[in-house]
Amino acid sequence: MSTMVQVAVAGDVAEAEEIQEILRNAGIDSELQAATDDDPLTVLVPESSLEAAQDAIEALTEPDDLIAEP
Repeated sequence: MSTMVQVAVAGDVAEAEEIQEILRNAGIDSELQAATDDDPLTVLVPESSLEAAQDAIEALTEPDDLIAEP
């Protein structure tokens, strides 16, 4: 089994599930991890899929979500 590595950090469950859906549609397995209920959720993917997962998230994320307007 491949080592799981962090690909993203989600602020809440809805955001984490959205990221997981993007990854699932790209054919990439993922897991969520949180230290406590109040912590952000870390999205983990197999190390061998890290670059593909980053590309999938970047390609399917709205540009407005990445850049805050002044």
